[in-house]
Amino acid sequence: MEEDERYDFGLIGLGTMGRNFVYNICDHGFSVAGFDKDNSKLEELEKEKGSKKAFGAKDIPEFLSKLVIPRVILLLVPSGPVVDTVIAELKPLLSLNDLLIDCGNSHFTDTDRRIVQLAKENIRFMGVGISGGEYGARYGPSIMPGGEFESYKRVAAMFEAVSAKVGTVSCVEYMGPGSAGHYVKMVHNGIEYALMQMISESYHLLKQVAGFGNEELHAVFSKWNEGMIQSYLIEITATIFEQKDDLTNVYLVDKILDSAHQKGTGMWMSQNAMDLKVPVPSIDAAVSARDLSELKAGRVAASRILPGVPNQNEVDKDELISWLEQALCFSMISAYAQGFSLMIAGSAEYQYHLKPENIAKIWRGGCIIRSAILETIETAFKQEPDLTNLMLNGALTKKLSETQQGLRRVVRLAVESGIPVPVFGASLSYFDGYRTERLPSNLLQAQRDYFGAHTYQRTDRPGNFHTNWK
Repeated sequence: MEEDERYDFGLIGLGTMGRNFVYNICDHGFSVAGFDKDNSKLEELEKEKGSKKAFGAKDIPEFLSKLVIPRVILLLVPSGPVVDTVIAELKPLLSLNDLLIDCGNSHFTDTDRRIVQLAKENIRFMGVGISGGEYGARYGPSIMPGGEFESYKRVAAMFEAVSAKVGTVSCVEYMGPGSAGHYVKMVHNGIEYALMQMISESYHLLKQVAGFGNEELHAVFSKWNEGMIQSYLIEITATIFEQKDDLTNVYLVDKILDSAHQKGTGMWMSQNAMDLKVPVPSIDAAVSARDLSELKAGRVAASRILPGVPNQNEVDKDELISWLEQALCFSMISAYAQGFSLMIAGSAEYQYHLKPENIAKIWRGGCIIRSAILETIETAFKQEPDLTNLMLNGALTKKLSETQQGLRRVVRLAVESGIPVPVFGASLSYFDGYRTERLPSNLLQAQRDYFGAHTYQRTDRPGNFHTNWK
């Protein structure tokens, strides 16, 4: 590229994800100027780019001078204050109708705030959810754009080119106005928390109750990935069990500390669900399970004090494998159902006009929660656009009916063996609660009225009532 030529897109944040996304964009015929405050990242870009039309700028003024005007600048930096810092540094140097695109995991309320603030200065801002990890960034992620549709049209061709493909379908769709893209990505990550935790619970039972070794675990998960729970997370789990440690030459999974960290997106989903009064117990349980895992020192001490139950269960290995496959299928459907129910409620609350069918479609490829079940979910929303809960769709109702017995057996076995299964348990309780015509909440109403005169409603007449219980 000539010295005075300008680049199609700018990208700030040249870590592993950022650089791979640059290479992906360049592979599809576009040119990219990049910037990072860490000079070593710029050096990596220059060393790796080969013949790609990419340029590493030494500072912000040079970076901006290399871009076609009006500019399109993608941000792949950590969420939170860092995004605001980058925006503050860019803002005095931007031109009319320049477009900033936050491709990180920002909280949707931050995205709404930035859209409003920047619009006052005629700077466009979009929040775009991207899922697929390092590999997805390089070879095709699932992309969830939100913001003004006119702004989306400026980048639609590029996003369609670089996104994952399922057949000939690009895994990108305009989600809606404002922070719609980041909201959908938040829910994606919440579902991801639940799926990862339920898979870990399966591993725990296979290992602790039935004594499976890593080679057996690899075989089980590989087989599962050929059936009804085929998914990216099942696939990578199978691979994890065969990975040897470079330092000790034993299986790596056995050398990894049982303390899982989090960046907050699962927690954000739980918090938002509580704000909107939408139950998402599987996601709540998964977030709490990570919190509990971080209490390592306390758990070690408690393991020597708190009594459990001896593992005296003798299980048929083939039966347990079958039960767990059913339990995972049931709980996966439950997690997706909870996530889509929240997106339906969030869409109404925040005026996103989300189309669940399109969300299911673009999650089929590229993203971390892609699975065979999403084909059925896409079809469900195609057939019933106003479906309020996926569990009520005929095909998914049938699948829940076929697999619930396996989940019930798994939960029973776990309780009897003293093995924690928070997401399996929450998934079953969600199902049983949702299908129960009369819950014991009448007693809750009576209790609230007794101690706080909060009143209650009756089954036989309208209105609010209070009783002098004493």
